[in-house]
Amino acid sequence: MRRIGLFLLTNIAILVVLSVVARFLGLESILDESGVGLDLSQLLGFCAVFGMGGAFISLAISKWQAKHMLGVRLIESPRDANLQWLVERISQHAKAAGIGMPEVGIYEDATPNAFATGASRNRALVAVSSGLLQRMNRDELDGVLGHEISHIANGDMITLTLVSGVVNTFVLFLARVVGFFVDRVVLRNERGLGLGYFITTIVAQIVFGILASTIVMWFSRRREFRADAGSARLAGTDKMIAALQALKSGPKQPLPESVAAFGISGGEVSGLRRLFLSHPPLDERIAALRRLGGQSA
Repeated sequence: MRRIGLFLLTNIAILVVLSVVARFLGLESILDESGVGLDLSQLLGFCAVFGMGGAFISLAISKWQAKHMLGVRLIESPRDANLQWLVERISQHAKAAGIGMPEVGIYEDATPNAFATGASRNRALVAVSSGLLQRMNRDELDGVLGHEISHIANGDMITLTLVSGVVNTFVLFLARVVGFFVDRVVLRNERGLGLGYFITTIVAQIVFGILASTIVMWFSRRREFRADAGSARLAGTDKMIAALQALKSGPKQPLPESVAAFGISGGEVSGLRRLFLSHPPLDERIAALRRLGGQSA
């Protein structure tokens, strides 16, 4: 639940802060035409600038943020055979996938995990935890590396940013329409945008933000199946299945929200909380790979 809470709070906070900044700068005054009417096209354009803008700012700083939050050390001159193998396999997978060689890094964490991030398919970062290197054999590691390279090759960072941007746009838009309706129709305020508008807008933004998160997470789960399938092509189905099985038995500690969607493993919850998972349950991913490889369960 901590991952879910952090994800929701981060996205809601971004939207609320942008709204406050817009108000402070007087940008929302364009939506109030002398106390009468609402220009929906103008409102949608305004929301698109902030909704898409916030998403792309997050993408632009994603690699820098990941390096600093997790203390990623780039592997520029591998000092031992294991690190040399790691860099070589990532290079081979990147070449096979038709993308530029990503930066390769390692960060200290006992939990087996890895992630890919970056604003471009040819300027990405693949980082693995020290726990992943210690707990997995090379076949299992190869499956993980193929998965992360597939995220990059599929353009998942860009696509998820676009989805998030569109969703943020409509959260901002619908919240303001509801706020305007309450202020003008329910409270019958006819002098600019009143207190009812601002309170209703913030509350609606939080509610719509939570609902919208389920859409983004649904897309994220679909994208994980694609990355698993991509790893099966690059490294082999058996290696990807072995990697997921190894993750099932290892300790579980989530990545920071800024990179969690591009990690190899997510949480395991049931009920309505599944709607907020960025990754499908490991058993479902293994079953999908077995179907893909024509293996029996």
